Amino acid sequence: MQPQIILLKEGTESSQGKSQLISNINACQAIADCVRTTLGPRGSDKLIVNNNGNATISNDGATIMKMLDVVHPAARTLVDIAKSQDAEVGDGTTSVVLLAGELLRQVKPYIEEGVHSQVTIKAYRKATNLCIEKINEIAVTIGKTNEAEYRASLEKCAATAMSSKLIHGQKDFFKKMVVDAVLMLDTLLPLDMIGIKKVPGGGLEDTLLVQGVAFKKTFSYAGFEMQPKSYDNPKIALLNIELELKAERDNAEVRVANVAEYQKIVDAEWGILYDKLDKIHQSGAKIVLSKLPIGDVATQYFSDRDMFCAGRVPEEDLKRTIKACGGSVLTTVGDLKDSTMGTCERFEEKQIGSDRFNFFTGCPHAKTCTVVLRGGAEQFMDETERSLHDAIMIVRRAMKNDAIVAGGGAIEMELSKYLRDVSRTIAGKEQLLIGAYAKALEVIPRQLCDNAGFDSTNILNKLRQKHAQGHKWYEVDIMNEFLFFFFFSEGDEGFY
Repeated sequence: MQPQIILLKEGTESSQGKSQLISNINACQAIADCVRTTLGPRGSDKLIVNNNGNATISNDGATIMKMLDVVHPAARTLVDIAKSQDAEVGDGTTSVVLLAGELLRQVKPYIEEGVHSQVTIKAYRKATNLCIEKINEIAVTIGKTNEAEYRASLEKCAATAMSSKLIHGQKDFFKKMVVDAVLMLDTLLPLDMIGIKKVPGGGLEDTLLVQGVAFKKTFSYAGFEMQPKSYDNPKIALLNIELELKAERDNAEVRVANVAEYQKIVDAEWGILYDKLDKIHQSGAKIVLSKLPIGDVATQYFSDRDMFCAGRVPEEDLKRTIKACGGSVLTTVGDLKDSTMGTCERFEEKQIGSDRFNFFTGCPHAKTCTVVLRGGAEQFMDETERSLHDAIMIVRRAMKNDAIVAGGGAIEMELSKYLRDVSRTIAGKEQLLIGAYAKALEVIPRQLCDNAGFDSTNILNKLRQKHAQGHKWYEVDIMNEFLFFFFFSEGDEGFY
C-alpha cells in the first residue's frame, strides 16, 4: 500500500547497464561510418542536401558532422569532437571521429563479455598517456634558424592539409599564398585578421592575396560614380555615424502654428547634417568609411570635394581596416584629427569579375591580409574556402607548436607497435585493453588503403614488418600502392 514515487517527468526514458553501453557504441560507429570514406587524398566527397534543398559538397569531416541532424545523445559527442578539433586545430576532423569510433569498436567485445567500464577507461587512459609520451619523444622540431628551410617546412604542412581536399591540384599555388598570409599576421596569429572574399568567375589561380584590406564595394547612392577611385597616402576617417536625413517615425506627430516654424525644423535637420559633413571635410580626410548608412546628400557632398565614401561597411572589414591602417572608429565628428584617422600608401577601387572591390595597400601596420578567392560554381568556392581555412589553421598550429611527425599512417603504426610491446609487459585485463587500443590506431592506415582501393591487409602486414624493424617513418604511398619512407633531413631542420 506504499504510494508510488515519481522522480522523473512523464515520458522520460531511462536505460542503463551493458545494453545501453552497447547501444551507445553502435550509435558512435554509425556516425564514424558516415565520414569513413572521406579520409585521405583518395577520399570521396559527400553531397548533403538540407531541409531547404541547399546542396553542400564537402569531404571536410567537421562540415559533414555539423550538417548531420544527429539525435542520439552519445553520437552527438562525436559531432562535438569534430567541432572542437576544427576550432582548435583546423584539420584532422575526420581522423578524430574515425579514431574515436574505432576505439569504441575494439572495446565492444570486452564490454559484452562483462569487463567493467571503469577497467576499460583506466586502461585507455594509460594507453593515451603512453602514446603522448612516445609522440613527444620521436617528434621532430622544425628549425627556425634557417628562414628558407623554415618557410619550406610550413609550405609542406599547408600542402599536406590540402592534399585530401578539392584543391589538391592547385596546392603548389595555394601553399605559398597560405604561408604568406599567416606570416603577415602579428605574434598572436589572430585568424579573423585573414579575410576571405569569394568572387564568382575566373580560375582558381586567379585568386589574389592582398597585403592589407580589400572588401566589396558597398551599396552607394547617386553621386558615387563622380568620386575619385584612387588616392596616394590618403587620410581615412572610420565612423559609426549615420550621415543621412532620418525619416520620421510612422506614428510621430509634430504640431506647428505656421509654415515658418515648420521651415525652421527642416533647416535645423539639414544644418545638423551639413555641420557633420563640414567637420569631416575640414579634418583633411579623403576616404570616409562608416558602419552606418551614408545617404545621397552626403555622397554628393563628398563627391563635389573629391572625397570617397562607403557606408554600411561590415564590422569585420572595418576591424581589419583599423588593424592595417591605424585610427579608431569614432561615434562623433568632433574628435577627427590625425591621431584618430588611418592612412595607407595606396587606395584603389578595382573591378574583379563582376564585382567592384576597394583595396587598401601599403598599410603602415599591415598585420592583416585578404584572400580574394576566384572560382566557378558556388559549392566549389565554398569548399575551396573550407580547404584554405584548414590549411591556414595548420600553418598557425605549426608556428605555435614547432614539433611535427610523419603522416600517412606512419605515426599511428609506430604508436600501435609501441603499445603492443608495452602491453606484453603488463599483467591482467589491461594487457588486452591496451592491445585493443593499439589495434584501433591501425584504422587510419587501413582506411587510407581502403579508400584508394588497395589491399589493406597486405599493406598493413608490410607496415607492421617495417615498423618492427625500427623504420618508424614508413607510411602508405597512396599514389603507387606501396610503402613510402618519410625521412627527416640531417639536423632535423627540415623534412622531405
